[in-house]
Amino acid sequence: MRMVESAATVAKIENVLIRAGECAVTVLPQIGGKIASIRVGERELLQRPLAPIATRTRTMRFDAGDASGWDECLPSVSACTVMTEAGAAEIPDHGDLWRVEWQPMAREAHSMTYRGECFSLPLRLERTLMLAEQSSGWTLSLDYSVTNLSSERVPWSWAAHPSFAVEEGDRIELPESITSLRLEGSGGGRLGKGGDSVAWPMARLPDGSRVDLRVADAPDSGVGDKLFAGPLRAPENWCALERLSAGLRIRVTFDAEATPYLGLWICYGGWPERPGPKQMCVAMEPSTAPVDSLAVTGPWSRMLGPGDCFSWPMEVEIERIER
Repeated sequence: MRMVESAATVAKIENVLIRAGECAVTVLPQIGGKIASIRVGERELLQRPLAPIATRTRTMRFDAGDASGWDECLPSVSACTVMTEAGAAEIPDHGDLWRVEWQPMAREAHSMTYRGECFSLPLRLERTLMLAEQSSGWTLSLDYSVTNLSSERVPWSWAAHPSFAVEEGDRIELPESITSLRLEGSGGGRLGKGGDSVAWPMARLPDGSRVDLRVADAPDSGVGDKLFAGPLRAPENWCALERLSAGLRIRVTFDAEATPYLGLWICYGGWPERPGPKQMCVAMEPSTAPVDSLAVTGPWSRMLGPGDCFSWPMEVEIERIER
């Protein structure tokens, strides 16, 4: 499956690089603050672009873009209409921030801080990245804060959207206490319909057969499933991906009090639905809600008061393992 171009070759003029030993992280501030590349040596850990990375419009669908790397979803993942104290707000697919230019706040050798402003709701996200090397590998630390820029209360939800590249046979790990997930959607109804409970790790398919959701399938399998775990407690605040052929283990950790849900997007050739190259990735997505739409409300729903700010952390640990 040939990708259009490497994330390392796009936006050469405006990209920002931080490095620690063999690990390098490339960010594209003008392209929605996208983390376009996380590399260990010559190994790219993120999904490569399916189309050229280019300026996004306010109304384009997410699948009309490059569908690569790591974007931030605020104030919603799916497109929706929400009622606010200021009136109805139309939120586009995967939110606002992947479409707008981010502004620099601080830059050092191993860290950077940028922020982007939403246009559908008066929200601003600030994100600091810091990359550090340890004896076993590397840690990418992320600190986030969202601010309400208006004089009225504003609803919001956030999800990280890091699409990590996988190969057939790679494995997803979740805490042992997680035995079921909520299904948001499944290509072709493979796992059922939205809202169903799906057993983890051995899920039953509609035909009665079982599938091990931990193991990455072949790129021609057509799999495209979105699931949620949570609300989670402190010991359950992680998800990991074993890249066996790469000799790496990628572990995402998050604050279960601040972001108590984990979205899991598993895609083995099942998306985008348009003709052309498909994703082969697993996205481990700490989230504030167990649903993609801000318009779907529940005990997870959040309101930010006038001028208020909310902050939370996230980490990505990259560890070398024996093949």
